[in-house]
Amino acid sequence: MTAVPPSDSSFAKPDAAPAGADIVELDARALSRAIAERRVSCREVMQAYLAQIERFNPQVNALVSLQPAEELLRQADERDAQLARGERLGWMHGFPQAPKDLAATAGIVTTMGSLTLKSHVPREDAAVVERVRRAGAILIGKSNTPEFGLGSNTYNRVFGITRNAFDPGRSAGGSSGGAAVALALRLLPVADGSDMMGSLRNPAAWNNVVGFRPSLGRVPSVPARDVFYQQLATEGPMARSVADAALLLSVQAGFDPRSPLSLDEDPACFAAPLRREFKGARIGWLGDYGGYLATEPGLLALCTQALHHFESLGCTVEPVLPDYPMERLWRCWLALRGFVVAGLTGEVVANERARALVKPELVWEVEQGLRLTAADLWQATVARSDWYQALRALFERFDFLVLPAAQVFPFDAGLDWPKSIAGRAMDSYHRWMEVVIGPTLAGLPTAAVPAGFDAQGLPMGLQIFGPAQQDLAVLQIAHAYEQASGCTKVRSPLLD
Repeated sequence: MTAVPPSDSSFAKPDAAPAGADIVELDARALSRAIAERRVSCREVMQAYLAQIERFNPQVNALVSLQPAEELLRQADERDAQLARGERLGWMHGFPQAPKDLAATAGIVTTMGSLTLKSHVPREDAAVVERVRRAGAILIGKSNTPEFGLGSNTYNRVFGITRNAFDPGRSAGGSSGGAAVALALRLLPVADGSDMMGSLRNPAAWNNVVGFRPSLGRVPSVPARDVFYQQLATEGPMARSVADAALLLSVQAGFDPRSPLSLDEDPACFAAPLRREFKGARIGWLGDYGGYLATEPGLLALCTQALHHFESLGCTVEPVLPDYPMERLWRCWLALRGFVVAGLTGEVVANERARALVKPELVWEVEQGLRLTAADLWQATVARSDWYQALRALFERFDFLVLPAAQVFPFDAGLDWPKSIAGRAMDSYHRWMEVVIGPTLAGLPTAAVPAGFDAQGLPMGLQIFGPAQQDLAVLQIAHAYEQASGCTKVRSPLLD
């Protein structure tokens, strides 16, 4: 990256202005306030983040397609001029942002981690990008992702491997791995991500940050070829705290007429303080579904220990199992995921030249989808509906349900995916992430929050999910847990 020129802006600073290193440590709300009060200029914010990126990004490869520093500083100067005229676009005014490389960005290459799209420059923004731009953000590049977002390990043949923020020899998780690492290393103040099979949750857990998968329809995913049947994936926020994630959700959420199933509710509630009492709240601990899921030794013990933070809030925690055969849920998942992936990428795999450029897991996924019959899909959607009703029955007894956010700790960055866990073979490239499919298939709001660290200092997290469309309540309990645990205050050793 080219050197950042010195600031030539003349900004009124009535109070002490944070220095460059301090700027990147500010939480989103504090950074927004410092910019709005003109205690720090947008140029100074951009300089601070570009310096942080120059220092750490070469070690971890979290951000890609970075834009020229001179152009970014020019845009920052424009934001400063707007403030001088009394024009503030929104709370993200002057915030550097790097949308996930699955999200369309007008004028900036969007590869989806695939050689088949290495030069693709969209003409319009995805809704989440459009909304952060409108709120004043400046796009500095993209965050790295696996090819077409498949596989919870961020590597691809366009940009390479994204490495864990706590141990660069380990995987960052995925598919929002670049975003999670960028947050942990202060390369971004907040970040967008997306989630089908834990892509907001697994990388958050593995990098000690927060990810939030919103309710079905909370954040519109447009433009899209299909706006009715694709109901597995959703975009959502990531941040270094629950409050910052909620603040970003207040920008991302809201009805969009291009997305007929998007929720028409005022997202301003997510920008309000999250403090709430939870004495007497009932927490159901699903664990490994009674031994059904394979987990790495030590993982369940760590997550179980983290449950004490709920008890310190006055909650009751009780182990529970859903009245549902979990293998049926996995078969349901394979069918619905195969249907969606084959629809989205089938044309790529059908093209002989393009097929040679993509990873074998994508080819396998498409082939699985193309074998499905109408009867298979009907049975899968019935199984999904039955699963939702099984969870709804649990929510008559519990206010929230909790699961681990992954089944293994971060593994070697050079490994494509774990072939076994605790001696149990994984029969597909994504079976090792089965723990995340329950909330996805039910379309329920789910927060991933840090649970602590293993003996090697590797992070792990919890999933907290609640009833349909109770996004605010889930964010509130996640915030209360975060305050009790203090886990998000633990910084990457790379920063020391």
